[in-house]
Amino acid sequence: MIAIWDGTHMPATSEEFLAVDAIIHDATTTLLKQQRPDGHWVYELEADATIPAEYVLLTHFLGETPDLELERKIGVYLRRIQGAHGGWPLYHDGAIDISATVKAYFALKMIGDDPDAPHMRRAREAILARGGAGKANVFTRIQLALYGDVPWAIIPTVPPELILLPRWFPIHLSKMSYWARTVIVPLLVLAAKRPLARNPRGVHVKELFLPHNVASKRAPHQKWHWAALFDTLDWVLKLVEPLWPKTLRRRAIAECVRWTTQRLNGEDGLGAIYPAMANSVMMFDTMGYPPDHADRATARKSVEKLLVIKDDEAYCQPCVSPVWDTALACHALMEARMPKADAAVARGLEWLKPLQVLEVKGDWEEERRGVRPGGWAFQYRNDYYPDLDDTAVVVMALDRAKESAAPKADYRDAIARGREWVEGLQSKNGGWGAFDADNCYHYLNNIPFADHGALLDPPTEDVTGRCIGMLAQLGEPPDSPRMKEAIAYLERVQMKEGSWFGRWGVNYIYGTWSALAGLNAAGVDASSAMVRRAVDWLVRIQNADGGWGENCDSYKLDYKGYEPAPSTASQTAWALLGLMAAGEVDHPAVAKGVRWLASNRSSDGLWGQEHYTGGGFPRVFYLRYHGYPKFFPLWALARYRNLKQGNSRRVGYGL
Repeated sequence: MIAIWDGTHMPATSEEFLAVDAIIHDATTTLLKQQRPDGHWVYELEADATIPAEYVLLTHFLGETPDLELERKIGVYLRRIQGAHGGWPLYHDGAIDISATVKAYFALKMIGDDPDAPHMRRAREAILARGGAGKANVFTRIQLALYGDVPWAIIPTVPPELILLPRWFPIHLSKMSYWARTVIVPLLVLAAKRPLARNPRGVHVKELFLPHNVASKRAPHQKWHWAALFDTLDWVLKLVEPLWPKTLRRRAIAECVRWTTQRLNGEDGLGAIYPAMANSVMMFDTMGYPPDHADRATARKSVEKLLVIKDDEAYCQPCVSPVWDTALACHALMEARMPKADAAVARGLEWLKPLQVLEVKGDWEEERRGVRPGGWAFQYRNDYYPDLDDTAVVVMALDRAKESAAPKADYRDAIARGREWVEGLQSKNGGWGAFDADNCYHYLNNIPFADHGALLDPPTEDVTGRCIGMLAQLGEPPDSPRMKEAIAYLERVQMKEGSWFGRWGVNYIYGTWSALAGLNAAGVDASSAMVRRAVDWLVRIQNADGGWGENCDSYKLDYKGYEPAPSTASQTAWALLGLMAAGEVDHPAVAKGVRWLASNRSSDGLWGQEHYTGGGFPRVFYLRYHGYPKFFPLWALARYRNLKQGNSRRVGYGL
């Protein structure tokens, strides 16, 4: 272990700086080895048990010849992540989640695990103790209905005619988030056709239900008056569905198939996310497409490409994150300032540049007619659904490249188009959502189908901070109308304790870093009350060991303030970057945080982290970005060194 100062004073000797330099050098060297030959980085993106379990159930729904070795490895993975409580959590060391547990149990039984085996018995008892499988969420009940284990009558009605409604109608697909519409459209066909899984092994899970088990009518986030209204509507739809005109039904189903096929996205899949991909495969199967049909085969291949297969275990990712990983790795390496790092960054940026979506007007155009496309997606390809977060981070990286010592490329046109698209998708309240503008139809989260509470994509603090940072870095004056509105939005939504909510990262540490970085780039005075409150909050929640940590439980509906959690590498890095963006490089808390990072490296010179610090859907779905502990700590340490040595070429980056 390299010696590091004790954190009680500012480093004063060249030896101490050399120690930090050595850490940066080792981490940079390892990160460079992880770059792919074509210039990009991509790391595993792990969720909970639901996706690998659903993968197993998908293959048996289709009646495919099972890959026994793959099933064995998935079984090893599912058993390993089972919690001590007997069920499966949504994140590392989390509480039991009944929906994830039902799916994991079903998949393991399908694989061949004996229901009387100790791990299966514990899971079954945990499910029954919590009301049985009927208490699982809507998507889990749909999975069970496809296998005939529950009647479709307990599934909220979602008629395919939804796709034919005019946009002014209160319930419309364009008013939902991108992930909701890509999952729902093929699901509309399944709900109308009600296919039954081939299930060649004849596996069912009736033992997970209590007698007279009734599904919950209202989720905790749903308001009783809205729930009553939508429950009445659901009752009416169930009543009249048998009377529905068959011609209209055929037309609606055909439109769902056309909509899905148009957005199939090649082997990167519908929406480039597993649930939408799997639903598209089942939709094609239900519509009678043979396995070798081009569209069905392409959709099926997209699912296979999400598998992570190791020596003794395997799982299925919810999606992949190469654009995000590559852009963030480039930022970290540009901060490291080593010749070989600069050369790697040049290759990474050249890989990113052609992935800019310049021709396809995606679903975002429904709300922003006339805006030219120009964004980047999160995945390899997802042209209908680029996102503001990735676009801002990529544009900032391309702009920073002009300061690199590596050979220069001309990114001016790419930067200009990215900026134009980001500007065009600013929402009316001054903030930015992830994929759409003004996706704020909050009443929709009360429909029975939305028991997950994640049907929408409204503006959020973290994405807004990133977009502010990008615009400021490109020269947007802080007193321009769009910048003033964006800064006012952040000031308006800041928590009383001083933090900002982090929609896509866990949670208030992530949001606070994102906001402070953007405000710093925009030139907001570090002595302002808004910034001071944020600094005080970050300092106050620092762990005694010098690091920072925050649990996924911070997304709970009754959040009352920060609750201590174990320090993690990525969250410690975010806190440090946030404090330094606020001008606090000399604060003792920063030195302590640097010491924690220096003392908690893995043998390869990087950092490890089992805790989930990525957000999917609050309270429903979380992510473990395997890349986060690789590049964020390097980034924080390199920025610390650069600022302390006074050789930072530019302090005002929005990241």
